[in-house]
Amino acid sequence: MYGTDQVSEDSERTAFRRAEKKYKLYYNNDTKSSKRGKQPKQVDLSEVIDFKAVLDSFNQTGLTSPGIFKLQCDFNYPVFCLENRPGFYFIPEALSIEEQCRWIRESLTSFPKPPNRTNHDAVYGPIPDLFTAAQNKKVFVEVESLVSDGASEPNSGGRNLESKWQFCDGTVGIPWGDSSRSIAASVLLRKLRWTTLGLQFDWSKRNYNVSLPHNKIPEALCGLAKRMAVPAMPTGEEFCPEAAIVNYFGLGDMLGGHLDDMEADWSKPIVSISLGCKAIFLLGGKSREDPPIAMFLRSGDIVLMAGEARECFHGVPRIFTDTQNAEVAPFVMHFSNQDDLCLMEYIRSSRININIRQVF
Repeated sequence: MYGTDQVSEDSERTAFRRAEKKYKLYYNNDTKSSKRGKQPKQVDLSEVIDFKAVLDSFNQTGLTSPGIFKLQCDFNYPVFCLENRPGFYFIPEALSIEEQCRWIRESLTSFPKPPNRTNHDAVYGPIPDLFTAAQNKKVFVEVESLVSDGASEPNSGGRNLESKWQFCDGTVGIPWGDSSRSIAASVLLRKLRWTTLGLQFDWSKRNYNVSLPHNKIPEALCGLAKRMAVPAMPTGEEFCPEAAIVNYFGLGDMLGGHLDDMEADWSKPIVSISLGCKAIFLLGGKSREDPPIAMFLRSGDIVLMAGEARECFHGVPRIFTDTQNAEVAPFVMHFSNQDDLCLMEYIRSSRININIRQVF
């Protein structure tokens, strides 16, 4: 993530940490069950705000739940706010199913490509086309090749060796001889946790490094972010998307409580797009001691955080991947073509979050 994620020694006792543990995925302690067959422990979801229900109720009665109000603004979608969290905006069902499918596809096939960086770069270097490789059951293999000059590597027998990773056809073996390591592209895809678009964030220095190679955020995504940012923007100003991070969540994954605090102007919102499996989002206060508000995030929902809300700790303690709660059935028809089955297989147990920022 881009923001601060410093955990104090007393974090286990903070209100935010207690809420994370309350909603986190735990399994029933049945030693006779296999890991695959274990049943999740039941969680009390009665205090989780359901903005889909809020929207349905408002459409029927014109009323909202206590502590929630509908923003009065000239905007094409209903926007709901929380009375005690200024700067937070929730836009339920903002994206059509066709738009959701488009951005799921882009998030898996296009966004992880170089020069965009991913969590895999530190180990494997840039990976050119991970999704297609996974689709074609490729294997990523570390191979050693002779180089013409430079000092010899230890244990290389005096030879100058260079290690590189390459894809090969997993069905016919490795054509380049011995290799020290290999991993299936499908495993790498499941282990994909983040990729960065636009200006690249330097995780070691915790700042944006404008000198790193990068492409601009795709024009269509910029346009979407600009349109959706309108309710949170200062009057007369337009959102300028300069950087984004795409987070990928699988079974049991969570995003710990943190602040997104490295952008210059906090009056500009973070535009956060949810895709795939339903999740629980926690919105805390300016201290981890402030009890957070829990709410469901569904595919197609958009959240804006600007101004005071940028100072609030927030995180995702749980995604739902079971058939009853994941709510991914609408994708089955849209990803029914043979070429799209890999997309459906991925998204039926995963969540993708695209959050777009104005850096300067």
